Amino acid sequence: MGTSLDAVERTALLTAALRAAETKRADRLYEDPYAADLAGDIGPELLAEVRHVTFPPGRERTVPSTPDYNAIRTRFFDDYLQEAAEDPGTTQIVLAPAGMDSRAYRLNWPDRVRWFEVDRPAVLAYKDERFGAAEPRTAHRKVAVDLTSPDWEACLKAAGYDPTVPSTWLLEGLLYYIPEPDAHRILERVAAISAPGSRVAADIVNSAALTLPHMRGLLDVFSGWGCPWLFGTDEPEELFGRHGFDVRATQPGEAGADFGRWPDPVPPRSERHVRRVFFVHGRRR
Repeated sequence: MGTSLDAVERTALLTAALRAAETKRADRLYEDPYAADLAGDIGPELLAEVRHVTFPPGRERTVPSTPDYNAIRTRFFDDYLQEAAEDPGTTQIVLAPAGMDSRAYRLNWPDRVRWFEVDRPAVLAYKDERFGAAEPRTAHRKVAVDLTSPDWEACLKAAGYDPTVPSTWLLEGLLYYIPEPDAHRILERVAAISAPGSRVAADIVNSAALTLPHMRGLLDVFSGWGCPWLFGTDEPEELFGRHGFDVRATQPGEAGADFGRWPDPVPPRSERHVRRVFFVHGRRR
């Protein structure tokens, strides 16, 4: 069924393949027993293409280590969501888009938490098929709608989401795949249905990551798949601040986002013309 997914949807299979590969490591940062099934046959093929440009035979690596990055990102957001869930006031968590995420199945959650997965119908149908009889460990609500739809908020509310109480949002693997105006629109719409005190987390690259010559190999892979990286910012705090969120931006390799796995130097924010990725996290004012 994976062939029924479009280009952007298929990137979720790459993420699943990366998580399956991480799960096999003796020094793994997390364990995802569902990832291999979710990746199917296509995910490992996509991962092989990324590995080829990330670790070119006979040449030094110049692009970020995708396996290490993905492992750190997954663990960082695992910890972020579990910490949020420890707050007695946390009753709803929203993953938008959900992709091949299995956190509702592989991690434990308090009984009070309602878990919402928002993604395109084809993605959620694929996941249903792959999970089979597996049961989530939380009150799990699937919202089959595209985030560009004019009424996804109504669909989310119909699934039981309450915009009057604080929520926790994870926008993972989203913002660099959409044009800048759409990124602003998504953040504006999320803010509009998030009560004050709501949490938000996301990952985003900087502007240079879209243009630096040594990034071209990796960028060309995604472009060749039909899902180019379209948006990056050097000021993620300002981006989210414009939409009512007070956030911090943490780079892989910095304290709390390393886990002994980030292989590259972390350039100071004042340094220009270097690639960066940010884990953004904070709250709605």
